[in-house]
Amino acid sequence: MLKQTPLYQLHLDLGGKMTAFAGYQLPIHYRNGIIHEHLHCRSHAGFFDISHMGQCLIVGDDAASELERVTPSDITGLKLGQQKYTVLTNDEGGIIDDIIITRIESGLTVVVNAASKDKDFHYLVRQLPDHCHFVELADQALFALQGPIAAAIIRKFSASAADLAFMTARETELEGIKCTISRCGYTGEDGFEISVANVHAEALARLLLAEKDVIPIGLGARDTLRLEAGLCLYGHELNESVTPVEAGLHWLIKKGHSDFPGADKIIRQLQFGTEKIRAGLVVDSKVPVREGSVILNDEKKEVGHVTSGSFSPSLGKPIAMAMLDRHYSALDTRLHAKVREHHVAVTVTRLPFIPHRYQR
Repeated sequence: MLKQTPLYQLHLDLGGKMTAFAGYQLPIHYRNGIIHEHLHCRSHAGFFDISHMGQCLIVGDDAASELERVTPSDITGLKLGQQKYTVLTNDEGGIIDDIIITRIESGLTVVVNAASKDKDFHYLVRQLPDHCHFVELADQALFALQGPIAAAIIRKFSASAADLAFMTARETELEGIKCTISRCGYTGEDGFEISVANVHAEALARLLLAEKDVIPIGLGARDTLRLEAGLCLYGHELNESVTPVEAGLHWLIKKGHSDFPGADKIIRQLQFGTEKIRAGLVVDSKVPVREGSVILNDEKKEVGHVTSGSFSPSLGKPIAMAMLDRHYSALDTRLHAKVREHHVAVTVTRLPFIPHRYQR
């Protein structure tokens, strides 16, 4: 039985074409389609229902240090209102999930991916000691407002929220509705994510959607936006056999930190490099290159595989991310992707495909 977010009926009212995703019924797009939604988010602002993602609160005097034991990042150094993008790692250094941790007054909140929610929550409960209290925030919805005018819209309701720096959060009210708002997102654009009680979710969604330059955006454009931004998606670029270093996430590893699962392998990779690495590809034709396509060198030897691929509405051509043999990951390296029986020319390019516009 598929679950529904608190906005399910609103999605139908807005003309959302619903699909199954991570155990939920969610809109893949609305009446005007994926490309329109994508370009509108790049030029104006888009509203995303991401309530399928998991939210939890971890409370306890040592909550930060205990979370730091299951991630490679600096969690103890987080000040009130600061956020950290990080990963949970297994004993082999692979990624259990990528998560966002925020320090709030009552403890630390963690947002996890929908498809990994049960796995992550069980893992955290097992790993955390008894003096750390784990609370699933199942009564909270989660939205995102993304795009170049997102801050101007938020400012109409909360100046303090609009003044947040990138990767910081605060509690506030939007038109009398209490919520926690953070300046972050998954599109490469400036924007915000808003955690709000389920009972107020529809009212807050309607408030934001009433702004004339805000449109609802479905899963399809969310994926093309994050791909252009060069952002990882769990189950594609990230999984339990890919380390943070191989995924190009070495920047999230705390210097000198060695007390976390898989630390020996990850630290060794930081010192000596990896056999494979995530890279961007520009497709030198109009043929889309999809997830799973094999990447070949000039001798037709397999040197990697595509992890995500789609048409880029902003660039007007297909793009992809791939996991490549490090010897073939240099910028401007010419390779081929196997698409059915055809070999499509691709070129290794710098990530992200579209510059990030975060408000730092």
